[in-house]
Amino acid sequence: MRIVVALGGNALLRRGEPMTADNQRTNVKIAAEQIAKVAPGNELVIAHGNGPQVGLLALQGAAYDKVTPYPLDVLGAETEGMIGYMIEQEMGNLLPFEVPFATILTQVEVDAKDPAFQNPTKPIGPVYSKEEAEALAKEKGWSIAPDGDKFRRVVASPRPKRIFEIRPVKWLLEKGTIVICAGGGGIPTMYDESGKKLSGVEAVIDKDLCSALLAQELSADVLIIATDVDAAYIDWGKPTQKAIAQAHPDELERLGFAAGSMGPKVQAAMEFARNTGKDAVIGSLENIVAITEGKSGTRVSTRKAGIEYR
Repeated sequence: MRIVVALGGNALLRRGEPMTADNQRTNVKIAAEQIAKVAPGNELVIAHGNGPQVGLLALQGAAYDKVTPYPLDVLGAETEGMIGYMIEQEMGNLLPFEVPFATILTQVEVDAKDPAFQNPTKPIGPVYSKEEAEALAKEKGWSIAPDGDKFRRVVASPRPKRIFEIRPVKWLLEKGTIVICAGGGGIPTMYDESGKKLSGVEAVIDKDLCSALLAQELSADVLIIATDVDAAYIDWGKPTQKAIAQAHPDELERLGFAAGSMGPKVQAAMEFARNTGKDAVIGSLENIVAITEGKSGTRVSTRKAGIEYR
């Protein structure tokens, strides 16, 4: 199968964990051990989140006040290289030497008129107390929003329209390469009014929505949205919570999911299933083999009506 795995940012740096290179390396190694299990006999593409990393780089850049801080698109490109390097190395330590890897810096087009630019919602960087977040927002001109019992900086998250490097990704897959691309939702870019000049933009694209577009354009057989829970749930955190085993996109759309947590993952899964007629699965990274065998996760498919719970 041709498999696209969208690796959640929490698999790289866990919530509240110090954002050190050693911690990130440890988490990438754990993720690689799971993903490597489905590499033999399949074509594999790995996308990943970058919210904590891009926020950290922005903070580090702001600390050096002798130059203007680098914009988010440049920082996004930096995180693609940094995280891709770690994934390549840890996967390479597990798979045969002959298996080739490539990390592709991936530019993604967004629309200048996207309403997301007027309503920042994408959390980046570390978590803060309310007092810390309000002080930083005042000092740096940030937008902030609650994230659980903490607060984080939020930035614009426009929808992805086009992945520019899709052709070289296809060429590498045809040669048996494991490809890491569209990291952090890709590098956000847009054309000027002439439609001829492409440049970066201050935003962070949602990783799951970009992964759905990536999987669609690659004609992937399945999109796996790997997270830290074993399925999508209704009534999450309540005594009545239930795991969804399988659902038609129309049924999921009626349920509604929180924008700050499962919402983007469910939206991405619905879009891939509707646009391709193939399956998307939301599930735990540690269950990735069972997910590929259809035995775990929440499977989103247009091939069967209704919804089933576990």
